[in-house]
Amino acid sequence: MPLPKMKPENIIECMSKFDGTGLDGHLLKLLLAVLETGSITAAAERLGVTQSAVSHLLDKLRAITGDPLFVKRGRGIVPTARAEALAQPARDMLHQMQLFAQGVAFDPLHWQTELTIAANDFQRDLLLPALAARLRSAAPGVTLRIVPSGAPSAELLRSDACQLVISPRPPEGTDIVQKRLLEDQYRVFYDPAVRSAPLSETEYLAADHATVAYEARRGLELDQLLEARGVRRRMVVRVPGFAALPAFVRGTALLTTAPSLMGRTALAALAHVPVPVACPSLPMYLIWHVRYQQDAAHRWLRAQLQDVLAAVLPAGTGAPASASVALP
Repeated sequence: MPLPKMKPENIIECMSKFDGTGLDGHLLKLLLAVLETGSITAAAERLGVTQSAVSHLLDKLRAITGDPLFVKRGRGIVPTARAEALAQPARDMLHQMQLFAQGVAFDPLHWQTELTIAANDFQRDLLLPALAARLRSAAPGVTLRIVPSGAPSAELLRSDACQLVISPRPPEGTDIVQKRLLEDQYRVFYDPAVRSAPLSETEYLAADHATVAYEARRGLELDQLLEARGVRRRMVVRVPGFAALPAFVRGTALLTTAPSLMGRTALAALAHVPVPVACPSLPMYLIWHVRYQQDAAHRWLRAQLQDVLAAVLPAGTGAPASASVALP
């Protein structure tokens, strides 16, 4: 096919209509196809388009560059010096476009950030020390900041006050993503040096209790559910976190009802038995904003937390029978 003709005055006229912003990946691929095949026909076959489409795009590329790019030599065509000079920049730009579309590979060793995770003391003490140790090794440029989640709100994530929340209470919102990490069961903790285990509902309800209240006039969801069933315990102490309970229970006849996994952390010094009344389970969720859903660094972080959880609760090697690890 003859090389499309474009007079110099036409090039000047077209240059007034086009600039570099008209450049796209199709034009860059076209330039390289014609350069590498040395033929309009072969370039059209490589690109899977018609010869007329190649001619039209080549005219557009000439207008942008202000150069004929290819000229006739006998029955064939040869590139101009400008076309040859543009070959490597075209390859580089196509590579950058691919990186733009695919994202740069994430390397935690070069990650520099302050990462904020909101978690109350139960989740904090169970999972985050092991996560911090992993980050120091795999992502030494990350500073881990931990803040209390209380009863978390969606705004906590929307405002980027934190990048992750670990909580049994996922806030509602179509822009909030959650994943169940585990499901634990409640146990009754007590000081065996002072009292015996409460083995019946009567003993359980006759005792004085200590509990956790993260918000004023709002106890644990467990407390609310039991009261809704007509199970009323005598609460004599309310503290702002599970970590405060041992100081009030130790040396007294008080009971406290807490997740079984607290027996590995803050309540390890106390004895515990099953709750002698019907109790709900306690799920635990990893929660984040949808804007981080596909972020490579955030996905890596979530995977690290899953690995930490598997290490804390290794299946069949000492994990409490009352706790289960969520599948990925």
